[in-house]
Amino acid sequence: QVRLVESGGGSVQTGGSLRLSCEAAEYTDERICIGWFRHSPGQEREGVATHYFTGRSVYGTFYARSVKGRFTISQGTTKNTVSLQMNNLRPEDTGIYTCAARLYCGTASWTRLNEYKYWGQGMQVTVSS
Repeated sequence: QVRLVESGGGSVQTGGSLRLSCEAAEYTDERICIGWFRHSPGQEREGVATHYFTGRSVYGTFYARSVKGRFTISQGTTKNTVSLQMNNLRPEDTGIYTCAARLYCGTASWTRLNEYKYWGQGMQVTVSS
């Protein structure tokens, strides 16, 4: 059974950096679209960044407009693992960050929550001013 194993998160001050990682354990398909969603009190869950790749090719990397240029998602060193490097963090980045995965995604579909099959437990990210 596929499990999304998350690590990272925590608390930083404005302008600081954090790194999140997610591994899709027991995932056997060659392709994977895996990334992060976040939500905070009073806000809807939103897509942050997603990476769509196989072991040999990258099909796409997608970012929310609010994080582009500050966050970088990339394939990890082990299979079916991604890391999200978050730099220049702002208080509005505060929230629960949850890893999600699906078989494939595209420019129009990567933010559609109901199309993700696997979800992690979520981790708190807090950015103080």
